Formats: sequence, structure tokens, C-alpha cells
Amino acid sequence: MHHPQITPRFAPEITPSVEELEEQERRLVFDRFTHDDAWALGSLLVELARERRAPVAVDIHRGGQQLFHAALPGSTPDNDAWISRKRRVVERYGASSYLVGARFRAKGTTFEESSRLDPDTYAAHGGCFPVRVEDAGVIGTVTVSGLPQLQDHRFVVEALERFLGK
Repeated sequence: MHHPQITPRFAPEITPSVEELEEQERRLVFDRFTHDDAWALGSLLVELARERRAPVAVDIHRGGQQLFHAALPGSTPDNDAWISRKRRVVERYGASSYLVGARFRAKGTTFEESSRLDPDTYAAHGGCFPVRVEDAGVIGTVTVSGLPQLQDHRFVVEALERFLGK
């Protein structure tokens, strides 16, 4: 029998709903996104990753150009491959890589089974978020790779919330 005073119950991470993920994307929109913004956002992600000793790689792209990249201790070349695969999903679907995967799961299938896209080229795993500019749409991506996918996603969202003051 479970006694809350004696043995704390393990609380698994709650998977966000499609609606919650869509709300994040409506909320986390830039007025503009410059090279300096990419540097500042990337630097914030690196600072947070260092504080947490997170073994991640961080990447920011705009319009097909890589504006920021950093690989922290513990990350590997495999993280760069994941970044590329997740980024292609965001560029193709205009939504976060985690949301794209969640939409397939909500339909009772998986991205790999139903997207008809090569899984060596596309990965609908959490960690890549669209850089959306007001009145311009998705103009780039910010990606983290190295943690479990929900943690990668939440890490990017947290940094965007801080950066945008939301």
C-alpha cells in the first residue's frame, strides 16, 4: 500500500497535448530575428546547458544559413545528425519537431509509419522549434539535441520563453 508520508510516489513527466504544443507556437513568436538575436538566443541556450551540465549540441538556422552552433561536453557528432533530421521536419511542416510527431501519435500512428519520408533524413523527435516572425511566418529553426526528446523540446521552449520575456 502507498503511504504518501513515507514513500513519495514517482510522478512521470506529463506528455503535453497537441493543443498545448500548438499554444506554445502561437505564443513564442518574434517581432524580428537578426544575426545578433541568433547569437544571443544561442548563447542563452549554451549558458543554461552549462549550468545543467547538459551534454547537448545547439543549432540556430535562418533562411538556410547556420547562424549559431555549439557542441557542449558530452555531445557527439550523432547530435549534429539528429539536429539536421529534426530541422528538416520543422522546415517541411512549419511546426516543432515534437508537435509533428505528436500529431501523428494523436492519429494512432507514427511519423515513421505514415509520413512517407526517409527516417535517415527526417526525424519528428523533440528538440527543434520554428523561429516564427510576426507577419512573416517560419523563417528559421532553433534546435537542441542530446537529451530525451521531451527534455530537448522543453529546453528550447524554456529558452524561448526567457528570451522573448513570455
